[in-house]
Amino acid sequence: MSATATPFPRELVREDLRDFAGYSSARTSWAGTARIWLNANEAARANHADPEDLLRRYPDPQPAPLVRALASAYGVDPADLVVGRGSDEAIELLVRALCRPGGDGVVVSSPTFGMYAVSARLHGVPLHDVPQRDLGDRFEVDANALTRTVRETGSRVLFLTTPGNPTGSTVPLATIGALASDLARSAVVVVDEAYQEFASGPSAITLLGDHPNLVVLRTLSKAHALAGARVGVAIGHPDLAAVLRRVQAPYPVPEPVSRLALAALEPSALSDTAARVVATIAGRDRLRDLLDRSDLVEQVYASEANFVLARGAAGPLLETLAGTGIVVRDMRHQVEDAVRVSVGTDAELDEVARALHLTPAPTTQRKP
Repeated sequence: MSATATPFPRELVREDLRDFAGYSSARTSWAGTARIWLNANEAARANHADPEDLLRRYPDPQPAPLVRALASAYGVDPADLVVGRGSDEAIELLVRALCRPGGDGVVVSSPTFGMYAVSARLHGVPLHDVPQRDLGDRFEVDANALTRTVRETGSRVLFLTTPGNPTGSTVPLATIGALASDLARSAVVVVDEAYQEFASGPSAITLLGDHPNLVVLRTLSKAHALAGARVGVAIGHPDLAAVLRRVQAPYPVPEPVSRLALAALEPSALSDTAARVVATIAGRDRLRDLLDRSDLVEQVYASEANFVLARGAAGPLLETLAGTGIVVRDMRHQVEDAVRVSVGTDAELDEVARALHLTPAPTTQRKP
């Protein structure tokens, strides 16, 4: 079943791209069967480094077995899904397809993932920021201000990240649904769920059937431990998915990556991923406790991702950890006096504890 039976608002696509056919590759220009392929100027013989002759041919632009496996994993129709080079490419495709260079606009809610701003700038699209509210233990988006900003600026894309990066905070489904409804004819609401597997609540994928202007981004980089493979998807209305495929560069999924991703979506691999997620959540709780006990940390934010955001004496904290060879992310460019620490293995968290002169054992005591 497709994400929605309601038509996608075609007017949200760039006017000059609404009828754009895209690049017709050798793979997509022939729909029939063939015995001998001589249409793509590929080498006639395999490379010595490829003795099984797996890489001599160009790959399918959207490998059907992988698309079906990803669609099954996320509970959507294959027609609703576009696979590409990580979520970063999906972000790029959305800005490219929906926003005119020098016009329209992209709305974000800082602190947030930096690629939204990068893609907007690369395409010459104005960026409008509606800062989140810092509630002390978590961050909260200002839905009314986001709706107002989209309308006042004529923006075509609103990016939400849940769980947020670097905040670790989530956006309630009711808020996402309300934004999508309020902006139904104004903008595409993009929900970046790179860390959804670590969250306690349901995915915004459950809202797709009611909102043609909603897109959800997912990735194999985090919970599935395949950051080096670069596999991400955009899930949304099939009409919009077709537009994104047309503006995508050819052959986005190399053959080895496709095979690896398929293997990662096998039942045994998914079982291993589920166990890894459970271990990560336990490690996240322990990491929060460690940071909470450090004299260099004043505030530890709640997190539903695979990292923890903390505020305090950021400079000394960064120096202390770096002095023992531990690198964490300096987030002071987004949140005052803040660092972001990824959840590591038990042994790595032991090293963090030692670097902070703490006993490795966790504690349930929190600062007031």
